[in-house]
Amino acid sequence: MWRSKTTDTAVLDSEVLDRKQTKPNTQFVFRKPAIKDGGDIYRLITQCPPLDVNSAYCNFLQATHFKETCVVAERDGDVQGFISGYIRPEQPNAFFVWQVAVSPKARGEGLALSMIEALLARKVAQDIQFIETTITEDNAGSWALFKKVDRLYGKGGQRSVFLDEQEHFNGEHDTEYLFRIPLKK
Repeated sequence: MWRSKTTDTAVLDSEVLDRKQTKPNTQFVFRKPAIKDGGDIYRLITQCPPLDVNSAYCNFLQATHFKETCVVAERDGDVQGFISGYIRPEQPNAFFVWQVAVSPKARGEGLALSMIEALLARKVAQDIQFIETTITEDNAGSWALFKKVDRLYGKGGQRSVFLDEQEHFNGEHDTEYLFRIPLKK
């Protein structure tokens, strides 16, 4: 069982049904994405710079092929949050968070952390010992989120260069730093 440290919600098995979280005047439904969500996910990501906007096709693949390790957050039927991620094939105890998107309408409500908690509560994540993500130096929002995840659930995350601005991107993209968080169990 995963117990959220930020809400009073205990999640027993989110494979049955992703959880609902209620905050004052706010209700989000956390669920696996479906093919019908691909376009909404694409539009959401376009509203969330500095996230890289991939093709809509990529978002449809995430909503179908990777639905077990992605989460949609809805409020009143409107997709207001999305996390794409996957369990690394060569390291099945590591969950890689690819993108975290929160609509401008939902910022400041703790939605990103709640989506991470919803993902970690799923049966598919029961053997996860590490959370990994990549973040550019200037993405203050992502650094704040994952440092908070580390404070609440980790044992001292480590930062290293994953893709170098010059070596890998030929100066066309900022360096991506890997932040690897060993989880407390």
